[in-house]
This record gives sequence, C-alpha cells and structure tokens, in this order.
Amino acid sequence: MSPEFNLIAKYFTRATPSADLGVGDDAALLRVSKGYQLAISIDMLVAGTHFFHDAAPYDIGWKSLAVNISDMAAMGATPKWATLAIALPEINEPWLAEFSRGLFACADRFKVDLIGGDTTRGPLNISVQIMGEVPTGEALRRDGAKLDDDIWVSGKLGSAALGLAHLQRKITLESEVAEHCLQALHTPMPRTDLGLTLRKKANSCIDISDGLLADLGHILDASNLGATVALDNIACHDFLRARLDEAIIQQCILAGGDDYELAFTAPQSQRHAIEQLAHQLDLPLSLIGKTTEKLGIEVTYKQQLLDISKKGFDHFG
Repeated sequence: MSPEFNLIAKYFTRATPSADLGVGDDAALLRVSKGYQLAISIDMLVAGTHFFHDAAPYDIGWKSLAVNISDMAAMGATPKWATLAIALPEINEPWLAEFSRGLFACADRFKVDLIGGDTTRGPLNISVQIMGEVPTGEALRRDGAKLDDDIWVSGKLGSAALGLAHLQRKITLESEVAEHCLQALHTPMPRTDLGLTLRKKANSCIDISDGLLADLGHILDASNLGATVALDNIACHDFLRARLDEAIIQQCILAGGDDYELAFTAPQSQRHAIEQLAHQLDLPLSLIGKTTEKLGIEVTYKQQLLDISKKGFDHFG
C-alpha cells in the first residue's frame, strides 16, 4: 500500500453509517432523504493565515470541521457528511494522530461521517467540504431579511478575537480569562440546535466567521437593507463588558471574527418565541438592533455613534 493510502486508511477511515459508500472508492454514494434538499459548503484553513504553525493539531482537527458545521447551522441544515483534502509538508505520525482525533471528536459530537477526500505533499492546507440536509424550501438564507426585522446574535461575541490578541501580545489576559478565550478561538462550538429551531422563526441567518459587522453586512447587502446596532446590547465575556470603552475591545466584539455564532433577523412578532428559545437552549440570544431602509450599518455605544471603518477579517488583507 502506498504511503498516501496507508495514511488514509490509518487516520481517516471509519464506518460511515449515514452513507451507502464512504472512504475507499473513487466517490462516495449518498442517499438524500425524501422531501429534503442537499446543503453543501466548503472552507479552507491555511497555516499562517487561519491558525499558527505551532497550533495544537487536535485543535486544528476540531476547528477544520467545526467551521464547516457552523455553515450548516446558518442554513438551518442538519450536518451529515464531510470530505477532507489536506496538504502536508511531511508525514508526521504524532501530528496526524492528534489531528484526526480532534477531527473525529467534532464529527462524533455533531454526528457527521467523513466519506472521502485526498492527501498530497505541500504547505499545510486543510480543506473540508460539508454536506447536510434541510427540508425543501425551509433553508435559512441571507437574502430573506425584511424591513424592521429584529437583529439577533447568539452566544457571547469577541472572546475568540480577544484570545488571538492575547497570543499576538496585543493584550495580556489573566489565566482564567485567557483559558476561556483560547478555548473559544481553538475549539468553537457550532450552533446547530439553534439553526434547526430558527427555520420557521427567522427571516435570514449567517454564521459569524469574519466579524459581526462584516457578516451582518452580507445579510443586509443580499436583502438590500441597512441596520442599526447597539454595542451595549451584545452579550460578551465579563472581561470585555467591563472594558467596552476601549477600542481594542470594541474591535474584538464588532469585527474580530472567529466567533462562529449565528446572526439572524426575525420579525418582531417572533421576539417572545426567540426569548423562550434562549431559555430552552441555555444560550444567550441578544437582541442587538433592527433592519432599516437606510443602507449601511450604524453602531451606537451609550447612544453615541461609533466609527466602524474596520468591519471584519479580510482573507487577502
């Protein structure tokens, strides 16, 4: 057996109960449930751009799948299958063992089967394609926002960006805060349960990968709307809440990225139902603003307009 096929067999081959045929042939064979559409997304993680070269391989494995599962959550889809293409500088057995352990820990948590992929030699690059199912016509989309919709976000924003700032020595965090923020950065938790329950409540949805303002902007552009957002209303870690006046903290919350929470819009008539949903899921859901006819995003803090010239992460910046 060639080194490539031995690598695949040793680290990336498991039973795939949700697929008719998984790893080991020229293609996988899937059967989509009757009355459902197939949702497909793909993300690439590049060493030095999306993670540090010395990052823990377990964390890289988890995150490489989690960021894709988050896309399924944003569509209101159930994640089911994934493929993995990975370029490796060399065959490093301990690294691969930890990477695959993290990948499959995430796969098991969200009931995703790895059904195929490819490996090659090259600079460390990881590309995962995710596939899921959503009832026909019920997918959450970016272009569905309506005028005067409430704007909501899940979870607590800014922790991952703060963790990155700590690693870059732009800010120094005490150990307990650093541990929380680095966990948010390295092992994000996709909001699949929330996405599924929003199918008939939300008008639009997106996951926050490049920063709240950048990703909310995608909804607004697709829906031809603007928005007002109150920074004061966004849930965040107590450390950030206590320092909201600082520019770096505002940057983490509004434009830091890597949150992998959901931003969504919903009619005001759904407000009580969404508040109840927060209790049911034990998940903060913050009402942070509303959509407007005036294009663009206005952000206020203590009822004063903020300068939001930097809106999010640029992959080519």
